[in-house]
Amino acid sequence: MKKARDPLKISMEQALDFRDRGALLVDVRTPAEFAEATIPGAINIPIFSNEERAEIGTMYKQVSKQDARMRGIELVAPKIPEFIRAVQAAAEGRAVPVVVFCWRGGERSRAMTSFLEFAGIPARQLEGGHKAFRRHVLEYFEKPEWGRLLVLRGMTGVGKTTLLHRLADAGYPVIDLEGLANHRGSAFGNLGLPPQPGQKMFESLVWDELRKISRDGYVLVEGESRHIGRVALPKNLHDAMQVETSIWLNLDLDRRVECILDDYPARDDLRDAFEPPIRALKERLGKQRVEEMLALLHDGQWQQLVRELMVDYYDTLYRHTFPEQRIELEVDPETGTLAPLEEAIRTILEDGRPGSVCRQGGV
Repeated sequence: MKKARDPLKISMEQALDFRDRGALLVDVRTPAEFAEATIPGAINIPIFSNEERAEIGTMYKQVSKQDARMRGIELVAPKIPEFIRAVQAAAEGRAVPVVVFCWRGGERSRAMTSFLEFAGIPARQLEGGHKAFRRHVLEYFEKPEWGRLLVLRGMTGVGKTTLLHRLADAGYPVIDLEGLANHRGSAFGNLGLPPQPGQKMFESLVWDELRKISRDGYVLVEGESRHIGRVALPKNLHDAMQVETSIWLNLDLDRRVECILDDYPARDDLRDAFEPPIRALKERLGKQRVEEMLALLHDGQWQQLVRELMVDYYDTLYRHTFPEQRIELEVDPETGTLAPLEEAIRTILEDGRPGSVCRQGGV
């Protein structure tokens, strides 16, 4: 006789549909598990603390399964009203059932789903838990089904990120990969920014943005190496970024220096943090050149330091990224009109044959 399906369990596809319709996602794993990675947008209401889960796991292995279950009940029972109030507040005004998940869709998420249902809060348990979601993300990147990736490239300081944000404000589809990575994509890219997400979380954030782009659509991104700080772009995604004709942005050196300095408004407060990345350039620039740059750093000669880093390090590093198939433009990232960029986008899309356009333009 076929076992009846638990009506409170839903598949990954159903859970994502609920999510798209505004459902609250509740991750009941420990704070440590949640910090490593979760489904984007989920809140953390842990059934057990990090220490409690370790205690129960030890008891499960060294004593007995029954004793571990009883200890779990003792720890959770006093917290049930707190759990329910937290979910109730977060789910207020949502018409779709709450989606609850743990690591593998086991006891923790089943317990929380039961608590919520008993309290009159519609809830569903994600079958397979976060492990199933992680598998879903990996499979997504293994079988690329997104639209065309139009890439803005150029030397450091041309304002690629600023222009992407302006295009987004103008209604263009944009994914800010550096924003998702909490990193500017350079040797100094993490200074003054929050910690980077872990690799799994970064991939989930990219998945969440990329899935909005239909196969017959397109999205604008900034040209990146495979690694953005500590995290890496999925290989198939990075490969797809090399296909289309690039939009190559030019800007004179003085203006590029200004743009870089604008990106680090708290540079004096970060002075000490700049030193290790500069020292790390010794192998490429030599000890004497690095010492000269450190002297500029310590004297607060920011404009000269940035200029020398541009000429001696970044420009030589980025020249190898100069694409054969490109449209070249000069657009001031802050004040320039977006019209040349918009025209370049139309040109690439209308051509319809990835990598076949090689034109130069400018203003």
